[in-house]
Amino acid sequence: MAEAHQAVAFQFTVTPDGIDLQLSREVLKHIYLSGVTSWKKRAIRFKNGVLTGVYPASPSSWLIVVIAIMSTMYARIDPSMGMIDRIKTSLPVSEFMTVQTQTVLSAILFATGLWLSFIFLLRYILKALLSYHGWIFESHGKMSFSTKVWLSFVKLLSGRRPLLYSFQASLPHLPVPSIDDTINRYLESVRPLLDDEQYKQMEIVANDFKKDPAPKLQKHLKLKSWWATNYVSDWWEEYIYLRGRDPIMVNSNFYTMDLLYVIPTHRQASRAANIVHAMLQYRRKLERGELTPLRALGIVPMCSFQYERMFNTTRIPGIETDFVQHLKDRKHLVVYHRGRFFKVWLYYGGRHLWPSELELHQTPQQQLNLIDTQKFPKYVGAGGGFGPVADDGYGVSYIIVGENLITFHISSKFSSPETDSFRFGQNIRQAMLDIRALFNPKEKKM
Repeated sequence: MAEAHQAVAFQFTVTPDGIDLQLSREVLKHIYLSGVTSWKKRAIRFKNGVLTGVYPASPSSWLIVVIAIMSTMYARIDPSMGMIDRIKTSLPVSEFMTVQTQTVLSAILFATGLWLSFIFLLRYILKALLSYHGWIFESHGKMSFSTKVWLSFVKLLSGRRPLLYSFQASLPHLPVPSIDDTINRYLESVRPLLDDEQYKQMEIVANDFKKDPAPKLQKHLKLKSWWATNYVSDWWEEYIYLRGRDPIMVNSNFYTMDLLYVIPTHRQASRAANIVHAMLQYRRKLERGELTPLRALGIVPMCSFQYERMFNTTRIPGIETDFVQHLKDRKHLVVYHRGRFFKVWLYYGGRHLWPSELELHQTPQQQLNLIDTQKFPKYVGAGGGFGPVADDGYGVSYIIVGENLITFHISSKFSSPETDSFRFGQNIRQAMLDIRALFNPKEKKM
């Protein structure tokens, strides 16, 4: 692969006769193709960024507005009510800018301003329409006349062929509920969990909260809601998601499967190669913003912000809180197999590898780079995820593999008689064996 041979693309040797320079044409070709692909990707992203930035209008609509304004000027009709003449007087006069050039440029500037104003007006109207939530509470299969009219206006103003992030600027901000609504909903949620005496005490606490700290906190929330599209998302991610200490592998990670009632093939390398290739094609559309946004009822757009971190993103464990690391682009994936991790390249000459090419990476001899697990191969597992919280404690996580295997990951800050990860692992192993013996008396007798 080009990435594996870039280090030897240029070779030179110093001899008594001079410097002997050798160039690898094949590698230079791959570097060139990789550069071309990178610039194509940037160009496509720029184009889609322009389309998203002017949505629900289109760049062609700007040309239509300019032609319309120029046509009215030749017909000696001033649709700007004098604004074109004001713009004209503010332009400098020089030998390169004649009176006629000033007139044309003034008309183009006025048409551009009118076009941008029209875009902002459409976005504001669409945002106001999307603030209506009555359709959520209607019975399934039944729709009121007002909701049908509302859906018609939303569909009319949504434009044609939206990209993934086309509606982001038109989505309404998350509204801040009133203090009374917040307290009432909280009391309703805790009522089934408390008896009458405890519930009365909770009502007293809620009323005290309503009088003193609630108004101050409400002002802070409203202030944040003015400049943040969602005033609670960053707090939820930091204090709820990233500070959660539950095992990630079995609670948070998502996965994909290549079968539904029919198994395409029993060769795992072939199935894995097809899945990886399909994910690469999906990631390419995602990075370019070419996916269709998710829309309820096929009309109401949903927020697409979370799509940005679907790939090239990892959660780095911490002591009190984790943090999310997102990389712009990566050209490899990591494969876990029988206690070892492998680094597999996904590109060749600036293009994605085909499934048949990915399948060839099934052996270490075919450019699979092992990630530093030879030192302790016996203790390498897939259950990692948490570090120790205290200096004299342990970090423990687990993952259930199949029906007959549980993998534990244990770590400690220091190796001492009080904190010995290996000894703790042996104790867990013995505990698992004791539990199995309870359900298998014959094994216990043996």
